[in-house]
Amino acid sequence: MIELRPFNTLGAANHGWLDAHHHFSFASYHDPARVHWGALRVWNDDAIAPKSGFPTHPHSDMEIITYVRTGAITHRDSMGNEGRTEAGDVQVMSAGTGVAHSEFNLEDETTTLFQIWIIPDQRGGQPSWGARQFPKDDRAGSFVPLASGVANDNDALKIRADARVLGATIKAGESVTYTPRSADRHLYLVPATGKVRIGDVEAVARDGVAITQLAEVTITALEDSEVVLVDAA
Repeated sequence: MIELRPFNTLGAANHGWLDAHHHFSFASYHDPARVHWGALRVWNDDAIAPKSGFPTHPHSDMEIITYVRTGAITHRDSMGNEGRTEAGDVQVMSAGTGVAHSEFNLEDETTTLFQIWIIPDQRGGQPSWGARQFPKDDRAGSFVPLASGVANDNDALKIRADARVLGATIKAGESVTYTPRSADRHLYLVPATGKVRIGDVEAVARDGVAITQLAEVTITALEDSEVVLVDAA
């Protein structure tokens, strides 16, 4: 099954400082057909105005992955962590038993990012935070695990879920094939830039593509493209 979820069908809320689009039900947006996709609970497409952001607020029992598309985001939390994550890089916060954090765009330009929430395999646990650089050249023509709870994904940021967040850059006319561990996995792909084809489905930047019941998935770039894929139980 391959289901296209066009960007213009997503839930949306513009708060002035934040222009948010929701692939799944979130906050005041609720669509009973789009509550989650397997363990993938949230995929928000956020644009955060300069010198603004999310003030300190709490979370628990969620794996929160931030993929910065343009600009940068500065993180602070109740564990004492502080870090700045730039475009193309990734941060992960395992909320565990509970953590309070803020996320601010301290830059002079708008920051755009994907905020991805994955339900952990078990509740509780010590909260944690980490960030890593992932040069786009290293993902040219193949998927690279960015955050993962799967054994042997040693270079990825760790999450407490049977899931992977992967990134790839694909040149126009080229293809990348991804093989999930089983056909019943829940895959969700979003092009950050460009235009791609999966089977008979074409998706442009910021569209969502929900995929399941496939032994392998081939993504062909119709334009130079940067794609993010979640593989969840």
